Amino acid sequence: MSATAAGVLFFLALIVALAAVHVPLGDYMHRVYSSRKDSRVERLLYKAIGADPKAEQTWGAYARSVLAFSAVSLLFLFFFQLLQSRLPLHLNDPGTEITPALAWNTAVSFVTNTNWQAYSGESTQGHLVQMAGLTVQNFVSAAVGMAVAIALVRGFARTRTDELGNFWVDLVRGTLRILLPIAFIAAIVLIAGGAIQNFAVHSQVVDTLAGAQQTIPGGPVASQEAIKELGTNGGGFFNVNSAHPFENPTAWTNFIEIFLLCMIAFSLPRTFGKLTGNPKQGYAIVAVMATIATLSISLMMFFQLQAHGTVPTAAGAATEGVETRFGVANSAVFAAATTLTSTGAVNSFHDSYTSLGGLMAMFNMQLGEVAPGGVGSGLYGMLILAVITVFVAGLMVGRTPEYLGKKITPREIKLAAGYFLITPLLVLTGTAIAMAFDETRGGMLNTGPHGLSEVLYAFTSAANNNGSAFAGISVNTPFYNTALGVAMLLGRFLPLILVLALAGSLARQGSTPASVGTLPTHRPQFVGMVSGVTLILVALTFLPMLALGPLAEGIHV
Repeated sequence: MSATAAGVLFFLALIVALAAVHVPLGDYMHRVYSSRKDSRVERLLYKAIGADPKAEQTWGAYARSVLAFSAVSLLFLFFFQLLQSRLPLHLNDPGTEITPALAWNTAVSFVTNTNWQAYSGESTQGHLVQMAGLTVQNFVSAAVGMAVAIALVRGFARTRTDELGNFWVDLVRGTLRILLPIAFIAAIVLIAGGAIQNFAVHSQVVDTLAGAQQTIPGGPVASQEAIKELGTNGGGFFNVNSAHPFENPTAWTNFIEIFLLCMIAFSLPRTFGKLTGNPKQGYAIVAVMATIATLSISLMMFFQLQAHGTVPTAAGAATEGVETRFGVANSAVFAAATTLTSTGAVNSFHDSYTSLGGLMAMFNMQLGEVAPGGVGSGLYGMLILAVITVFVAGLMVGRTPEYLGKKITPREIKLAAGYFLITPLLVLTGTAIAMAFDETRGGMLNTGPHGLSEVLYAFTSAANNNGSAFAGISVNTPFYNTALGVAMLLGRFLPLILVLALAGSLARQGSTPASVGTLPTHRPQFVGMVSGVTLILVALTFLPMLALGPLAEGIHV
């Protein structure tokens, strides 16, 4: 079987698997967030943190709760890393001390669900920090994104109210009822596939068949790997992430990991449809996600199966930086999936991709990671684009736009436009500053268009809370640790606040009955409009910079 045919079959199998879980998982999440019953464990947690599960919050109170929880998480993880040499299960190796700048960058990275890593995990972070620090944030940062998405959905579903639910209830339920049980099962599956799970603090030294010695690190890998993919986090236990055989041993575990990083994000539109009482609207949103994702993955596979670009041309094929146990096509599917979501995990090196393959990885993130996007963030990002689309359609026909019975007034479109503009502003400003000084350009391992692509990719990844890297730029420096940390913080919480403000504005409205002039938002016409608006807006914003980077490299080669 040819590589192309194998890749197509792999992709088709992924589509079937995601389609199979869309309805049952989406319905289950609807029950989780609409239930009025709390378990005994949940009641104990609410009592411990002083939260009243029966009290609902306005959008402002909900936002303050999100920010307060995230701030405490950031400070805890920051000091946890600095103090880890005095705690159990530390590596205790010389040169593994964490600097304050790196601790700041890492804490921000994991709290914002970015999981950008400017360090080698197996030689820098101790097992206790990996488990009680980074893995815990993998759960709760994902649960925060899901909670905010559900709050926005309630804004569409409710009328004449200031209440959007309770953040603490949404956080706890998302963690305990959704993420934890699925991650537990996934970890067992990965262990069965060969991923390791142990507490070996000291690396083992073994003799190879060639007579040399090799150092093999251990650790609680499978438990972190499962939630790393399921929560669209991406931070790897090892430096090479999912390319390492202890994290991703075989071709079938590679399939499982791609499935995990897509399953919740592709099922949340079903939850959206159920919560709003109109499942057809959920199908429309997931159709937009699927359309963009299919186009992106197909193009990524096509570009990677061609030997075109700086590195592939030199090597004679597009296999440089690709694990042979996965192959070019399946690695391309992984790369597209991890950048279409906010996962950021990698099983091959994007810096070695063809010029147009690297462009697709960047473009996927620049879309706002909405196809299907991160857990929660993908849904609310797509709903923002739906709001912008109905506004554009309203301008075309000369009437007030409406979506799900809510009028899109100047206030709503300002909030939606602000959401869309934040990340491009962070990406382009950060890239411009980094390229303006000799010292910061010194971190680029390549010059010319490819060097620019490395910097552009870094800020695109940080501001969109993705976390993957081109791996061709030295970022463990004071400038990049600080600048990328700021981009991650602003790229996560400024859009999040705008989403909650939009939810509050929508919830205060009444319900506007549909009329003959109302744009149907559940038909293929609307699916095509949202897809077109998404692609056009992103192209207009980033095309000049992409033309100087990967496009210029592709033309030159």
